Amino acid sequence: MPSLTEAVARTVPDLLVGATDWCVEPAGLDVLRVGGTKFPDLEKVRAARPDLVLANAEENRRADVKALRAAGIPVWVTYPRTLDAALTSLERMLAALGARDPGWLRAARDAWSEPFTGVRRRALIPVWRRPWVVLGADTFAGDLLARLGVDNVYATAPERYPRPPLAELRAAGADLVVLPDEPYAFTAGDGPEAFPGLPYALVSGRHLTWYGPSLAEARERLEAVL
Repeated sequence: MPSLTEAVARTVPDLLVGATDWCVEPAGLDVLRVGGTKFPDLEKVRAARPDLVLANAEENRRADVKALRAAGIPVWVTYPRTLDAALTSLERMLAALGARDPGWLRAARDAWSEPFTGVRRRALIPVWRRPWVVLGADTFAGDLLARLGVDNVYATAPERYPRPPLAELRAAGADLVVLPDEPYAFTAGDGPEAFPGLPYALVSGRHLTWYGPSLAEARERLEAVL
């Protein structure tokens, strides 16, 4: 999980023995690569003989977690769906690794401590297209945006990641489209044209969806484009 890899690498780097191919922060990270988050090479993980594997319930498959535990490898699974839950989860995880209250975690708490007081907006937040997939209920990214005055029009959907047809998205009542650059790499020329006449904001997926050291600067970065 890229967020967790970055948290460990910036706090207790000597403990990190491996990471997925998608773990790109910090830049130049030189550790064993074990494949993607969805289909890691479990033999490589076992061969590394880790004392602990860090995982995320949304990114990593339950079958892989069970297989590692069956092999005698402890797995720490995170699943924060709000900012508060993420900060608490990170604090507990790092404490388990012998690192308590690193500076970036204190900075993240401080950065998000002030409530939003401006005019609120209603937004549509796609995370994929072909087919269109949007943020729904109970998501970490949705909570971050809500703290910045941006309310998700699909926040009450029964699914966490609904797949409405484009016509429904256009009629959802949003006054803003928020387009992150991951997991789908939306750009000025790929995404906004589907919602003619609707203002849009291109945001960093790392600052919208990662929970780790990026949270210390995420508020400032997101506010700058929102």
